[in-house]
Amino acid sequence: MPILTSKDILKRIEAGDISFKPGLDSFQIQGHSVDLRLGYTFLIPKTWKHTPQGRVGMPIVDFDNMTRDMFEVVELEAGQYFELLPQEHVLVSTFETVKVPDDLMAVLYPRSSTNRKGLSLDLTGIVDSGYEGQLILPIRNSTVSNTIRLYPGERICQIIFEELTGKTEMRKSKYHKRDIAEGAQKEKEDEAKLIKSGAITQLKKDFKVA
Repeated sequence: MPILTSKDILKRIEAGDISFKPGLDSFQIQGHSVDLRLGYTFLIPKTWKHTPQGRVGMPIVDFDNMTRDMFEVVELEAGQYFELLPQEHVLVSTFETVKVPDDLMAVLYPRSSTNRKGLSLDLTGIVDSGYEGQLILPIRNSTVSNTIRLYPGERICQIIFEELTGKTEMRKSKYHKRDIAEGAQKEKEDEAKLIKSGAITQLKKDFKVA
């Protein structure tokens, strides 16, 4: 699929098809991509919780239990930074809210400078056509002994836009127009129930597309 150049992206922004809020600055525009900046919200997976029985370890990450209460939410203020500990894994928000029109899709990639710091961003994901909202970045400190300091506003990843051969049926992401601290929610219960019971064949039969 054709990838939009910076000239194409700017034209689509001017037309209102693609939007970034707040608007882009000149540092973010690349030849055929846009650099996105790190936001202020960090979600740190909890390892334990207090219950009537006492201090207990948090449950394993399962198919359908990625809920809000599994994370400690850190909201930074202007001028603050976040230190990512060795081997620590967190979810972070983008600074920008992104709007993708229904004739395009987008793909996220880490910046090379991000990788050189020892950060791993698992960003081989797709931003669906029609999506509007902040983006969630899973980020990990891959080093064994170095603490990596992250500053809200630094350029952390890049987004490219690809044209679709036709318009798609709109399916709203669970993060669509939502704050990321509220977006960690259960997957569809019908899918989760079948998968956890091992009934994959039944799932394929009940939800057959073609």
